[in-house]
Amino acid sequence: MKKDRNYKIIAAIGLMLVTGMLTGCAKFFPMEKDEASETADSCSREIFAMDTVMTVTTYGDNAEEAVEAAEVEINRLDALFSVGNADSDIARLNADKSALVSGETCELISRSKELYKSTEGALNIAVYPLMEAWGFTSGEYRVPEEDELVALLNCMDVDEISLDNNSGEVKLPQQMGIDLGAIAKGYTSSRLMDIFTSYNITSAIVSLGGNVQTLGVKTDGSKWRVAIEDPFSEDGQEYAGILEIQDQAVITSGAYERYFEQDGKRYHHILDPATGYPAENGLASVTIVSEDGTLADALSTALFVMGKDKALAYWQEHAEDFEVILIEDSGEMTISEGLEDYFSSEKEFTVVRRNQG
Repeated sequence: MKKDRNYKIIAAIGLMLVTGMLTGCAKFFPMEKDEASETADSCSREIFAMDTVMTVTTYGDNAEEAVEAAEVEINRLDALFSVGNADSDIARLNADKSALVSGETCELISRSKELYKSTEGALNIAVYPLMEAWGFTSGEYRVPEEDELVALLNCMDVDEISLDNNSGEVKLPQQMGIDLGAIAKGYTSSRLMDIFTSYNITSAIVSLGGNVQTLGVKTDGSKWRVAIEDPFSEDGQEYAGILEIQDQAVITSGAYERYFEQDGKRYHHILDPATGYPAENGLASVTIVSEDGTLADALSTALFVMGKDKALAYWQEHAEDFEVILIEDSGEMTISEGLEDYFSSEKEFTVVRRNQG
């Protein structure tokens, strides 16, 4: 049985309601009526790019111009990074194994290589051929044979990607293919924040296929309220808790987002680069909160692959850069201490604290 879940984004910015298919699960819910936002100059637009529905909303005198600039930027970056666009940097690189690419593509590949080392391979942009083998890129789902997986795993060493930042030349090993999908939307949302700032926008919110990022606070001075979906919700409308944020990205990866079933077993789309199979480590979802959208996007996948113990150990080493919410298959929920004053839930949760010394 094939299954892709449909999600609904509900923005807590007045009465705006948008629906679409998402790959992430941070959402906005109408927690309260924001009369200030309703009367403020604002512009909101729905955009389809990067294979998902996106919403961009800004407030201020230059709201419309900022949203128009954001749409141009989204489409520009989609054209650079899309694996399905034959003219994109990534598609040309995958096809020819050597290509001159843009500075931004170099930047994201370089950042991905750094995170590959930092996460000990849990974040791996060379997972694309594996995703193809499982059918997650085409919808033609299948369980690959063991020897096929072994062959693919032997061609996933990101350290073998040659990158010349000066010339923009990137080279891949012959059997390798890459996909920036685990990092591109986060980079895009961060770029939009820069664009909004250049238009003197101080209040804005974007959802790029479920990847949420905010600028400032709401126009009434309150923080943005973002709901984290309950991974066990049957219809995707129940939530595990509410985060209050400003100037941050909230990005979630979960085993329930995209999956198929074969012979009574469920196979989800977050593949473990060490085994070639969907990661099975007791986690149902991972949410990352960070000022850096690129980092949040990458780590939501990487920490899911790591599993709870390694994910928390990684947070301990990098707690100054991000906060995390882990929900286990058992339903147990753990949050890092930096979120303690900004997270509320009707469910029980444990707060993990930073090691001292």
